[in-house]
Amino acid sequence: MDCDPVMLRITAASQSYDGERFQFRDLDFDLRAGEITAILGPNGRGKSTLLHVLAGLLKPTSGTLDLNPRTGFVPQEFSGSFPYSVLDVVLMGRARHIALFRTPRKSDIEKAMAALEATGMAEYATRNINALSGGERQLVLIARALAGENAVLLLDEPASALDLRNQDVVLSLLSELADREKLAIAFTTHQPNHAMAVADKVLLMLDHAKTAFGTNDAVMTEANLEALYGIPVRAARLGGSAREEAAFVPLFRQRDRKGNRP
Repeated sequence: MDCDPVMLRITAASQSYDGERFQFRDLDFDLRAGEITAILGPNGRGKSTLLHVLAGLLKPTSGTLDLNPRTGFVPQEFSGSFPYSVLDVVLMGRARHIALFRTPRKSDIEKAMAALEATGMAEYATRNINALSGGERQLVLIARALAGENAVLLLDEPASALDLRNQDVVLSLLSELADREKLAIAFTTHQPNHAMAVADKVLLMLDHAKTAFGTNDAVMTEANLEALYGIPVRAARLGGSAREEAAFVPLFRQRDRKGNRP
């Protein structure tokens, strides 16, 4: 039985841009303190749209959202045309704590630096954000959300453009934040193995009118993932470490040397 408080809840929610074609319909799920939820679905299924609804950036066509005002949204990439320093970017997360036309106070800078410390990016505070690698920028964006003293973090494919090492860095950080800070975290991903690595619960956007939401064991099945992506998927158990690891392997169709598929 769930005992952690609900930090954000969406009920019977639908999203459509023309009243006929839906991104999702009659969606119900919640985010709880200290839990990580992974949201999986193919391209165009509405994952990013759902995050925008949860963040209050987009109003659902129907249904209700119990919005948490302390919600931080972390996009896939920072799109800034000016040479902001890393510290300046993180201070943007303090916007609602700084009075209009006022400069950041000493306490704002201290909280921004604490967020950079938490993400391991404090030594980059004076660097130009555009000079960082993709993985480093992603950590800065997470620090920006932390600096806002948010209770909920919503991340749009936080590891999609990262190499394996930086994927591990970002996913490990999310796990630490959920455990240590009791944040409610939701992230979108195309990688079932990312969900298996850190998520407590999973939302599968199976089609525009059907979803599956629950624990990894209940939802992350071969049958559900095959239905989600339209290709065979097999579960593998990997030993050889302190704990057995579960992984999902897609069975891609192989081409012969002439480029023909069987």
